[in-house]
Amino acid sequence: MPVQQLYLLRHGQTDFNVQGIVQGSGIDSDLNDTGRAQAALFWAAYRQVPFARIYTSRLKRTRQSVQRFIDLGLPHEELAALNEISWGDREGQRITPQEDAEYGQVLAQWNAGNDDARLPGGESPAEVARRQRPFIELLANRPADEIVLACLHGRALRVLLCQLLHYPLRCMDGFEHQNLCLYKLHHTAAGYTIRNFLDVSHLAE
Repeated sequence: MPVQQLYLLRHGQTDFNVQGIVQGSGIDSDLNDTGRAQAALFWAAYRQVPFARIYTSRLKRTRQSVQRFIDLGLPHEELAALNEISWGDREGQRITPQEDAEYGQVLAQWNAGNDDARLPGGESPAEVARRQRPFIELLANRPADEIVLACLHGRALRVLLCQLLHYPLRCMDGFEHQNLCLYKLHHTAAGYTIRNFLDVSHLAE
């Protein structure tokens, strides 16, 4: 049975990550030195994998995370479908649920199943899911035995995993993430299954 292998990677560390500043789709930040080192470690661990193609969001921190694979000449597509959720007016600010009541309330609504909740000027998980569906359809129309690498963002990764695995979006926080973590999925006629969950073994030095 043909097996499509999908490697889903969160981008490497940025200075905004270290400072606890919300990035979202409106902040096009670069990797910092640690992020670039993480990208190099991932390259060292997976450069022998015969990836057929690479997808990134349109934000440069994802492309920078897999640039060495792109430099091999592999087919590469930048897709807005993989962009991070928009946090609206809160982008560029340092906020946590404890520091910002409105932010914490939105997260609580998501966990309660309100997929349409959003911060002012931002996106809801339902909207992120809708814009990701053409990417899911794209994967379905590509060869069934391809090995694919896609680099995206924390919240977008959670939403995508829910869709691929047929979980309601209220479950998205169950998919933990950290910079340059890997989720590896296999796809057959029966659907997607997770083979590697929050894999950071490539970051061990």
